Amino acid sequence: MDVKKRTEIIIKWIDDYCKSMPFTPKALVVGISGGIDSSVVSTLSAMTGRKTIVISMPIKQIKSQHDLSLIHGKWLSSKFKNVDYNLIELENLFNTFKETLNKFDNEHGLANSRARLRMSTLYQAAAANTGIVVGTGNKVEDFGVGFYTKYGDGGVDISPIADCTKTQVWEIGKYLGISKEIINAEPTDGLWDDGRSDVKQLGMSYQDLEKAMQNDKDPNYEKYLSIRKKNLHKMEPIPVCKFNNDKS
Repeated sequence: MDVKKRTEIIIKWIDDYCKSMPFTPKALVVGISGGIDSSVVSTLSAMTGRKTIVISMPIKQIKSQHDLSLIHGKWLSSKFKNVDYNLIELENLFNTFKETLNKFDNEHGLANSRARLRMSTLYQAAAANTGIVVGTGNKVEDFGVGFYTKYGDGGVDISPIADCTKTQVWEIGKYLGISKEIINAEPTDGLWDDGRSDVKQLGMSYQDLEKAMQNDKDPNYEKYLSIRKKNLHKMEPIPVCKFNNDKS
């Protein structure tokens, strides 16, 4: 499928979903990080013509990463009249959270807490505007290896690029005219003070992950399965203790 067709399908899907809801959403709410996924999703949301609330939420952000978020937010709001771009500083809130929970200090937990504070912010904005939160997860990192925060960036109402590989997201980004700086930037989740990349955390590039997902004979297939297995708890339904309905 060519990139133009894929783009048109996603835009229509977002709009059709809104029309199918029991209430009519008055806004699409998207968090942007300066990464390609959120840049593409926020642009596709804006292209529906619906009010699109875009929010940058820095928490101890590496300057180069945050700058890309600002670049995209300003570009988007200048290009689309239906875009409401917001910069909400969450660092003070995060510092209070960290200090309050000092008894439970844990680096990995605090990294994920950044994502969960952002999720709460997006849902507050959605509630205040009778809107829905639009997810930015793609087929590889979110639905292939589960590389996201449970109830953080994984906490969304819809996932418009969930069936797009990272390569396809990059292609859409180029087609939409997303900043080359964002397209060429090394992917990162932005949750660590040292700005560590996705490749460093995963141990594989997205290109290699895509190949492994599509071919069980690929030399990296077992490595892909290992990463996926570790994160399956995020992608599967919450386990429920069920009782037999008989009266015994």
